[in-house]
Amino acid sequence: MVIHHLEDCPHSQALRKVFAENKDIQRLTKEFIMLNLVHETGDDNLAPDGYYVPRILFIDPSKTVRGDITGKYANHMYTYEPTDMDVLMENMIKAKILLHSEL
Repeated sequence: MVIHHLEDCPHSQALRKVFAENKDIQRLTKEFIMLNLVHETGDDNLAPDGYYVPRILFIDPSKTVRGDITGKYANHMYTYEPTDMDVLMENMIKAKILLHSEL
């Protein structure tokens, strides 16, 4: 799970706050390898639909971004708003199930 955000971005700050306060999501994070990127990467593979923040990508063991695990916004597929923690949690569970079924 790769989380892209910027320290001075109000959207990133708002997402980080609700992410950290959500006990269910915090329990699920223990089952993931998480990469927290505070600076933008130049790797186009980590920006499949653009360079925006915040964005959260799920990457499988073959280092492929899972295009089937996205947020609910068509224009920024990998973004989550503070009110989208239910969608993020569903996607974390989906990623976990998919990983175990592929092993």
